[in-house]
Amino acid sequence: MKVSLFITCLADMMYPEVGESVVRLLHRYGCEVDFPELQTCCGQPAFNSGYQDEARVVARQWIRAFEHSDYIVSPSGSCTGMIHHYYPDLFRDEPEWRAKAEALIAKTYEFSQFLVQVLGVTDVGATFPGKVTYHPSCHAMRLLGVRSEPAELMGNVRGMELVDLPHREDCCGFGGTFAVKMADMSEAMVCEKAKHVLETGAEVLVGTDMGCLMNIEGRLNKEGKPVRVMHLAQLLEQGGTAR
Repeated sequence: MKVSLFITCLADMMYPEVGESVVRLLHRYGCEVDFPELQTCCGQPAFNSGYQDEARVVARQWIRAFEHSDYIVSPSGSCTGMIHHYYPDLFRDEPEWRAKAEALIAKTYEFSQFLVQVLGVTDVGATFPGKVTYHPSCHAMRLLGVRSEPAELMGNVRGMELVDLPHREDCCGFGGTFAVKMADMSEAMVCEKAKHVLETGAEVLVGTDMGCLMNIEGRLNKEGKPVRVMHLAQLLEQGGTAR
């Protein structure tokens, strides 16, 4: 099975180790992974800021980069959600580009979606001794419907105590450009999220989007709280063997 890695801007620039974990896990299950070097941003920041013409320019480049891929996998529900839900509308007046976008949507997956829905994997044989809580990101959950997949994967990690996060479906306040435009509101939301994380007593916070995790980790660090933050792919790679 041939898979193209859509790394996303944030992972590429700030959390490359997340992409490495994704690739190593996919290799375990026989996937041949490539990295289309033409890929850039998916266009979400421009789109969310109201710059649709600029977003279309970037989206066309993304489509060119992946148009020959068999499957596309990303460690971000947010960027994957942008492609699934907003590309068709972005190209509503350009039938040729809309058709290209829809062809790619059918084979573009968030990481945990791909493991569970395509590869049929719910147990990677991982071991992680520790107390962990999970934050479901808004876009993965609401745009893509990614709810059960991370839970299934984490439920099979040996030695791990998974603690429910209070009000887990509440937004962390990041929202990309939202955190810049509405800084005071964003700060209030992430303070509340950090408080709930600390209430669990967890040593590690796990998520599927580094934007959310970066935001929450920043708040926890500012408060001097030693909670480790990990992407789901990093957690699953710990001590895992193909099953």
